Amino acid sequence: MNITIFGSGYVGLVTAVCFADVGNDVLCVDVDERKVAMLRKGESPIYEPGLSELLKSNYEAGRIRFTTSAEEGAKHGLYQFIAVGTPPNEDGSADMQYVLAVAKSIGQYIDGYRVVISKSTVPVGTADRVRAAVAAELKARGASHEFDVVSNPEFLKEGAAIADFTKPDRIVVGSDSPRATEHMQQLYAPFNRNHDRVVVMDVRSSEMTKYAANAMLATKISFMNEMANLAEKLGADIEKVRIGIGSDPRIGYQFIYPGCGYGGSCFPKDVKALIHMADEVGFGASVLQGVEEVNNKQKGVLFEKISAHFGGDLAGKTIALWGLAFKPRTDDMREAPSRTLMEALWAAGAKVRAYDPVATHETQRIYGERSDLHYAKSPEDAADGADALALVTEWKVFASPNFGNLAKLLKQPVIFDGRNQYDPVHLRKAGYSYYSIGRKPA
Repeated sequence: MNITIFGSGYVGLVTAVCFADVGNDVLCVDVDERKVAMLRKGESPIYEPGLSELLKSNYEAGRIRFTTSAEEGAKHGLYQFIAVGTPPNEDGSADMQYVLAVAKSIGQYIDGYRVVISKSTVPVGTADRVRAAVAAELKARGASHEFDVVSNPEFLKEGAAIADFTKPDRIVVGSDSPRATEHMQQLYAPFNRNHDRVVVMDVRSSEMTKYAANAMLATKISFMNEMANLAEKLGADIEKVRIGIGSDPRIGYQFIYPGCGYGGSCFPKDVKALIHMADEVGFGASVLQGVEEVNNKQKGVLFEKISAHFGGDLAGKTIALWGLAFKPRTDDMREAPSRTLMEALWAAGAKVRAYDPVATHETQRIYGERSDLHYAKSPEDAADGADALALVTEWKVFASPNFGNLAKLLKQPVIFDGRNQYDPVHLRKAGYSYYSIGRKPA
């Protein structure tokens, strides 16, 4: 099948290589000439486990190509995926200019029937705007080509996106056209062999499903963080509470790990956008507002603990940070808790020695070279000479350090564990001052 994907960012590129890998002819369109030049060399501009290998093999096999020409893209694929960014505006709403620009390009250049598919996370009602934009361009050029607009939201976890795409737990298709629905079922057939994972619904419900899914997961995280903060006040251990409630199948263990807040490209943006959508129709989304408020506060918890330990005077102190990406197995720094912590430490006069297995280059892109930030080459390099260590991202490389050697590297054995990775009793016996989330200090 001929597939065109507008946008070669995280969602677009993962979608493209996975469709190409099952034999489709995929053409990616992107306005960024530098990115296209890189992709034409078979090089991925983003970090995602397994992505570079799939990109290289399918590019060499000729199943995936890259262009900056919207006309070439519109004329190539029966399937026209829109997978461009929808960054948040200042009021929290999603910026739709890139989505609508693609829709206009499709209307300007298609030469026959097309299935126009919204893969980007877009507000409810976007399909109507896309349909109107395509129709207006067709009318302007006096063309009468048929097309359908479909919502097909992505449910990809950064760090596991390839597996999520190739072995999905559901494939949501929002369609009001039996013709388009049949095309979508044919397209996803290679990923739908074991049992039928395609969930067909109306377009607006499909558009809302993605937001509702992310908002629910964000709600679980913020709820658990609020319980953790309360547990500290009441003298309870949130890790024991987590096990106690997670054993209830109605609750489960996923997304109930307390920590220093959620980040990334999805949860913060989508919660804000959903709140904005509610405001536009006069509905007060109080739960979502609470989720956002709790998360914003939670990102400051590690700094508060560090500041309290040092009596409120951090001037001249050096703090080692383990983990910069918002989660393991990605280099994504968007809304990362590490950024909130580093910026607070700098404002208080402290220096940072930071290490991350893959996100160092992205951190350098954001902050550049500065005298109060040392980009460490290893976990040990980050800890060397620091006054304390803060664990921010739970990469596997941080799971079981040699605490004896670590104590020798640090000026004093102090750990602030933002992900509750370590055993308080063990660290207390090893002579550490240990602070975590929702547990008694050791």
